[in-house]
Amino acid sequence: MQPANPHILTINGGSSSIKFALYEVGEPLKRGLHGKVDRIGLSGTNLMFTGPDGKPQHSLSITASDHRSAANILIDWLEIRSRFESVRAVGHRVVHGMKHTAPEVVTQELLDELHRIRPYDPEHLPREIELIEAFRQRHPQLPQLACFDTAFHRDMPRVAKLLPIPRRFDAKGVQRYGFHGLSYAYLMEELARLGDPAAKTGRVILAHLGNGASLAAVRDSKSIDTSMGFTPTAGLVMSTRSGDLDPGLAPYLARTEQITTSQFYRMVNHESGLLGVSETCSDMRDLLDHETQDVRAAEAVALFCYQGKKWIGAFAAALGGLDTLVFAGGIGENAPAVRARICEGLGFLGIEFNEPRNAATAAVISTDTSRVAVRVIRTDEELMIARSVRRAFGLGQEIEITPTQTV
Repeated sequence: MQPANPHILTINGGSSSIKFALYEVGEPLKRGLHGKVDRIGLSGTNLMFTGPDGKPQHSLSITASDHRSAANILIDWLEIRSRFESVRAVGHRVVHGMKHTAPEVVTQELLDELHRIRPYDPEHLPREIELIEAFRQRHPQLPQLACFDTAFHRDMPRVAKLLPIPRRFDAKGVQRYGFHGLSYAYLMEELARLGDPAAKTGRVILAHLGNGASLAAVRDSKSIDTSMGFTPTAGLVMSTRSGDLDPGLAPYLARTEQITTSQFYRMVNHESGLLGVSETCSDMRDLLDHETQDVRAAEAVALFCYQGKKWIGAFAAALGGLDTLVFAGGIGENAPAVRARICEGLGFLGIEFNEPRNAATAAVISTDTSRVAVRVIRTDEELMIARSVRRAFGLGQEIEITPTQTV
């Protein structure tokens, strides 16, 4: 039997899920078997997957109490289901990378550092570490690459990183980091591939609107500001995250409602946003379906669109104008009504909106005469991870790494 073509495995761990994909090394990278494990640590955990033929998704019921056990189940399944011996490297999305500015080969030194900075992102980092360590234990010779979501924003101007609190905390790393960096890096590569001149020498606002939502201001291909801050809870209102809040709310609720720090953390991350305002649902699709019958749903949608419009206006001011606006993410890619409401009234920035194109989710939803190109691009964090792995280890070449290699 001929050896299978070399593959890259990508792992994108969320707070209660693991997305995975196998990519055949080549130009372009070809996605094969892919899927996700969801509801980890909850009842009804499933491993859902789509085969290389792209046929409808299948689902298997599993039991996984944490990401480490879920990873081991996934590895067992991949070893049986696929030619796992063809996997040459694994790439992981790591949400928080502190001062890392590029993907980095996983070493014990890097793992020790990730353990040390876990308090900066208790929602994601511990789970991502579990995934890396599970693969390291099962396949110690298989190189792994950590792809940091914060890296895209690490060269932001100092003024954009500073938080207005006592300076001693800045020395401890308490500053604006920003997230969704893998998505933003992919969108900028796509803009360049599409021939948009703003990708290299222009003013771009990227709107990644999904369950987690943020925007980034990019000038000459570099991030100059972003809406998320020290944690992914900041910025725009999201599905269950509050976005920006008055800091005085925490002590007020502690005095009047006896809400503890942990209860407040859970509230602003899991009980707020669209879910908190609507009191019914965190899914934009359902809220749009019910907004004419339920004022709470209507207000949740209106708040999301209003805040999106405000962030675009603020970032256009920071950029000194705007050349291209990109919508991405589950909402940005699939909700024409949201895109239209966010762009309504932004004609002063040079945006001329084309409703028929928007309704059809065309690649460009602005008019031909619009000074600002408004685009819809389907983001792909897993493909961005695979590209990073291919660059790190060479296209189909033997992998040689050193303990401190970065790319």
